Amino acid sequence: MKRRLLLNCAAVAFAICANTAGVSASQAVEIKIGASPVPAGDILAFIQPELAKQGIELKIVEFSDYIQPNLALADKEIDANFFQHKPFMDKFCEDRGLKLTALPGVFIAPIALYSNKIKDVKEIKKGDRITIPNDPTNGGRALQLLAGAGLIKLKPGVGHMATVDDITENPLNLRIMEVEAATLPRTLDDVKASVINQTYALSSGLNPVKDAIVIESKDSPYANMVAVRTGDENRPEIQKLNETLRTPAVKDFILKKYNGALIPSFD
Repeated sequence: MKRRLLLNCAAVAFAICANTAGVSASQAVEIKIGASPVPAGDILAFIQPELAKQGIELKIVEFSDYIQPNLALADKEIDANFFQHKPFMDKFCEDRGLKLTALPGVFIAPIALYSNKIKDVKEIKKGDRITIPNDPTNGGRALQLLAGAGLIKLKPGVGHMATVDDITENPLNLRIMEVEAATLPRTLDDVKASVINQTYALSSGLNPVKDAIVIESKDSPYANMVAVRTGDENRPEIQKLNETLRTPAVKDFILKKYNGALIPSFD
């Protein structure tokens, strides 16, 4: 009788534990986040275990372009995205009538000039072709980079919204060609140089520290950040996501993995 009672008690205890575990699992909150594979995808994968401890299941959806992540977010196919800086997001939302909100930035990915044919910007000659991103904000960054290198001059005050029409001086008569950002690395064999975003430079095996001819300064205002639909920024799981992205552990991960090619934008 006593043995049967002990067995029954054990069964009840097991059932309680199993039921508790089931409740815990059912309480896990899922965040589906769109990201470029490198570096955002790598950083998100790094924090997945920590978020799991906090009851958040982070599902990473990789995108290979700069258009679909914002459209998917607006269409509620994902809960957030992590691939862009705020000036790009603001312009995208303005052009498409979207309502997205930027969270505090995580890292700066300096844009840079690369070449398979030369090692110094002084080797660029008259009539050479240079490719730049064709999206408005990154195209403007690229033009500012070329202006900073002394290759062109731009209208005063145009900032990151500069376009090729804002070029006031082009002493080498450079042929500046606007190209889809994702295809820029593939143009390197056909042009003298290309201004490439870090996302596509890193994923193509280019090391900005070692391979760039000219690199954007470290005080760049273009911090990559998490974007959400306006109104979702106060969701507890979204706040935990961004808090986890801005921890000392993530800062160390960024500095060690990318060897200075990416710069954490938080203390």
